[in-house]
Amino acid sequence: MIPNTAEDPVATRWLDIAPGFAAYLALPPAGRGPAIVLFQEIFGVNTHIRAVARQWALDGFIVLAPDLFHRRAPRIELGYSGDDHAQGMALHQAYTHEEQLADVAAAMAAARALPEAAGQRCGALGYCMGGRLAFFAAATAGADAAVAYYGGRIQDHLALAPQVKAPIQFHYAGDDAYIPPAAVDAVRAAFAGHDGAEVQVYPGTPHGFNCWSRESYEPRAAALAHGRALQFLAAALNG
Repeated sequence: MIPNTAEDPVATRWLDIAPGFAAYLALPPAGRGPAIVLFQEIFGVNTHIRAVARQWALDGFIVLAPDLFHRRAPRIELGYSGDDHAQGMALHQAYTHEEQLADVAAAMAAARALPEAAGQRCGALGYCMGGRLAFFAAATAGADAAVAYYGGRIQDHLALAPQVKAPIQFHYAGDDAYIPPAAVDAVRAAFAGHDGAEVQVYPGTPHGFNCWSRESYEPRAAALAHGRALQFLAAALNG
């Protein structure tokens, strides 16, 4: 473990949540609190995702980021272009729906079992592929709240929408080359009767706008989305 100190108030470590299935844990300065399972993009639990975990830990949450490609490429860390992007896409294509649901269930159970999270609520947060898994966490794994950033192919799984009882928030880029406006409209329609659902769209922004390590980073949209997500999860998980 990297302990928390006066200079670095976030303690971090890797831990096994199942045989061969690891996750990166970031603890808030208080050492305990509500938990968030942070679901990665297709690039692994890389430097950026670990930084996001620390960001949310500084906001007061226990953050657990599972290594979702543990079956085929454990602890892989990829960049965002060239061969790395192609490898991430290939790993994503090989990652079956059944595997995704199993990993979501295992990660949510592991977060709830953390002693630092005892008696607290547990939410889900994800980006791109991870946004879809955050939606699955709300629909199938009992997440107390979920936030999905530009979640790819959520529109293909909207039969699960009626199973989402907890608050859920969706963030979409307004100029997304991977998620067409019709997909956003389908999500909005599926959750029209859900009082705790929000769909936020950021006009003119590209896919991946939250990631400061990508060319598509849009800091103004990222700041606005983080503020909205923070307020949303704080209200839902700190009750």
